[in-house]
Amino acid sequence: MTRLSRRAFTLGTAATLMGTTMATVSRAQPIPKIRVGSLTLPVFAPIIVNIMKARSFDTKNGFEADVQVYPSFSAYYAGLATGEIDTLIGGPTYFQKLRLEGVPLRIIATGATLADLVLVARDPAIKSLADLKGKQLAADMGSGQFQILSIYARSNKIDLAKDMTLVNANFAVARAQLAASRVDAAMIIEPIATMMMKDDPALKIIFNANDAWKQLTGNTGWELVYAMREDAIKKVPDAPQKFVAALQDVTSYLRTDPDGADRIAVETVKLPPGILKEAVLAKRWDFDAKPAWGAERKGIWDTFERAVAAGFHPKLPDEAIIYAP
Repeated sequence: MTRLSRRAFTLGTAATLMGTTMATVSRAQPIPKIRVGSLTLPVFAPIIVNIMKARSFDTKNGFEADVQVYPSFSAYYAGLATGEIDTLIGGPTYFQKLRLEGVPLRIIATGATLADLVLVARDPAIKSLADLKGKQLAADMGSGQFQILSIYARSNKIDLAKDMTLVNANFAVARAQLAASRVDAAMIIEPIATMMMKDDPALKIIFNANDAWKQLTGNTGWELVYAMREDAIKKVPDAPQKFVAALQDVTSYLRTDPDGADRIAVETVKLPPGILKEAVLAKRWDFDAKPAWGAERKGIWDTFERAVAAGFHPKLPDEAIIYAP
């Protein structure tokens, strides 16, 4: 396990101690730590928290983000389930599953819209999800993104398992499968999509989950939201508000300085220069942190209901899954 917070910890501590007449009080009342899960992959989780740390949005909002990095999604979610970390970004239906299994978590904020989730194909004759009938699609069938795709497909009378040949592949493998022309299309997320289309301009997006979800539900769909453990909230009661405020600072920074955000992604997760900026400006990498207890609660709950109707989960979670101050 790797910790990324050492540099920012040093900066944050220095900021706390300098230029204040309350040094004694500051030492007596250190700001709380919130343990944040991250990944080694160049996806939302590390990019968001790296921006938060690099811009000191955590200490600005009264806490220190103590980042713990995991090499895989399974280890990442296990960190939350076991209490090794306090919060992370993940799929709402996956949090639904964890809550039903007894993990004491509460969804505190929105994160990534569904604009991030796309299907990409090379054959110009394939222009929509329906055109994939009888063809091969590489997709991570265990992911929350696949559940979203399945829910939409079902509403359009498409049975992914019967109408096409599914090749189970995580996002990196799906990318490789399509690059090698072993499948007709791949389900991927940003910034992988932008990198793929840079490498092969013949690739086209044939499905964008954000457009599809709005057509289906009339609501903004959320691919990723933030959940926090109940014991972390009990320990620091205003931790959700502090953390959401820092996430909203990240949202504002991404929209006002995509060049700066791109540089941080290059330095931290080693994305090629320009990739994150292009995905942000294309509005496919759309991070929009809002309190889950506000107007967005309806859309999150609607996703839970659709996941049950589609058979992914046996029942709805209890209403406490969505945090309320």
